[in-house]
Amino acid sequence: MKTVVRAASGGVSGLIMLAVAGWASLAMWYRLPFADAVRMGLGALIIVLALVAAIGWFTSRRRPTLGVYTLALLGVLGWWFTLTPASSANWSPSVARQVTGTIEGDILQLRDVRAFRWQGSNAAEEVWEARTYDLSQLQSVDFLMSHWGSPAIGHFMLSFGFADGRYLMWSVEVRRKVGGQFSAVADFFRSNTLVIVAGDERDIAGLRSNIWGNNVYLYRLRAQPDNIRNLLEAYVDDANALAARPRFYNSLTSNCFTVVFKLMRAVDVNTPLDWRVLANGYLPEYAYDLGALDTSYPMEELRALGRINDRALADGLSNEFSAAIRAGVPVPPALPAN
Repeated sequence: MKTVVRAASGGVSGLIMLAVAGWASLAMWYRLPFADAVRMGLGALIIVLALVAAIGWFTSRRRPTLGVYTLALLGVLGWWFTLTPASSANWSPSVARQVTGTIEGDILQLRDVRAFRWQGSNAAEEVWEARTYDLSQLQSVDFLMSHWGSPAIGHFMLSFGFADGRYLMWSVEVRRKVGGQFSAVADFFRSNTLVIVAGDERDIAGLRSNIWGNNVYLYRLRAQPDNIRNLLEAYVDDANALAARPRFYNSLTSNCFTVVFKLMRAVDVNTPLDWRVLANGYLPEYAYDLGALDTSYPMEELRALGRINDRALADGLSNEFSAAIRAGVPVPPALPAN
């Protein structure tokens, strides 16, 4: 019996060591500033050490092999925790500035609101503005999903509507440097910093629908006015905190957990754990099941009506873009007053 238990514990320990070594290998590959051959060699070395330690678990050399592996892993961890997000760099123009804001009474003042006029993926008239909004005139909050491949993966955006017809969109994004490439895997390994962008819908959503050719869907939310305001104020607080203390972007958590829980607070429902929080492409179905969307329509019909691409392309990123993309999108019944 003892032999079986030892074999089982050794097998589990070996798998854990290999998994941790795999993480360390990828971390070094994506973050060490060395030549490819050096990074590959270091990654292979720690995996070999893990294999030797896993085999050594069943031999008389268990302690020395485990000790060497542990020292190597501690070295990787020591280096890992020295990594800090950059506060300044040669950022790509679209993420060159971090929005910040102040709130006094009902007046929200924002600095560095993005209002680019896009002509192509890398061609735009770059416009950054200071704007003022009256929070007492907040009327709605909508969320948009942008898909470029698998339906399980999407980019989440929020847009706040005001009585004067203006919409203010917020997007949590990767703050890439000039020449940087997108890699969901690399962004698990502290490769890029986080930026919160606030701007026009024809900029942030229009870039995705009209320029990149993503499938973009708009869903109108059922939310209390006070909760809508709280959600917007939370975004302002997060943007100010990020400007003061940069953070790394993470492909999983930066655009899922925090956003979803804030969103569900806005529609005044409890947020149970659900796999769709991770597979964020399915957030519309999640919100629908929680009653945050207009459930008088089947979900498939709501999705079809919410697809903005044809309307966005017909509009051509005009000043009427926000009205155009909402044409025909159902407005859910208001929630009862608190």
